[in-house]
Amino acid sequence: MADNEYIDKEVAAEEAKKAEKKERKQTPNPKKSKPNAFAQILNGDFLTREFVLNNLNFIFFIILLLLLIVGKGYYGKQLSTDVDTKQKELDEMNADFIEAKGKLEEETRRFKLVEKLGPKGLKETEREIKVIRIRQKNK
Repeated sequence: MADNEYIDKEVAAEEAKKAEKKERKQTPNPKKSKPNAFAQILNGDFLTREFVLNNLNFIFFIILLLLLIVGKGYYGKQLSTDVDTKQKELDEMNADFIEAKGKLEEETRRFKLVEKLGPKGLKETEREIKVIRIRQKNK
């Protein structure tokens, strides 16, 4: 077209509409395109989706299970520390028992008993010990 030609307004408006439609097709509309999943989570758009709203019971159930798993971990850790402390206490008591048993054996040895009972007039026998057994007749 030449610069001085007559242009019909209706034809020009239709051409402008066609050009605008072509531009719309070529450039995506930011409102219609899907934002990525990370952006949806950050701005909360994923909570309004029909899928999430229809499955809220299941989502709450999964959250409950996750809380139970975390609680089980803490409970296991607490049990582990309790077992360790009880084992240490048991080891201490066992050591005390062995020490007391050793002292008792040391104090009740034959030569020490003879020394302690000497002032009281009790002496160790020099004869061997004889066992007297009585046999009863079966009736």
